Amino acid sequence: MVHMDPFLNIFFLVFHSAFILFVLFGWIWIKARKVHLAAVVLTAVSWFGLGIFYGFGYCFCTDWHWSVLQRMGHADLPRSYIKFLIMTVTGWDLNDALVDAATVGAFLGVFALAVYLAVAKKKKKDI
Repeated sequence: MVHMDPFLNIFFLVFHSAFILFVLFGWIWIKARKVHLAAVVLTAVSWFGLGIFYGFGYCFCTDWHWSVLQRMGHADLPRSYIKFLIMTVTGWDLNDALVDAATVGAFLGVFALAVYLAVAKKKKKDI
């Protein structure tokens, strides 16, 4: 499996980043809203459902990517994937609490918006 790690590292970096961007902005495309709602619910199940067992905010994609990076010799990885992305892209080492608060705030806003859009669509259909 070690020979696959550089590929897996790039795969997770691209896939997880794309997934995060889709969770944040997928609601914009009307035809993607059902898939977007599913992605938001999947994220909530991971963070809050699996989080009961593995710690609040648990993400299996982050867990798998961290395993790859650790096999590649990376140590002292941040707890937050968002912080990892910020550090990777900009080099900025932002405060953990600030990154976590912004991440949770953005997610809760998107969650509320996704639910609102789903309910509004259902109400519009019922009329």
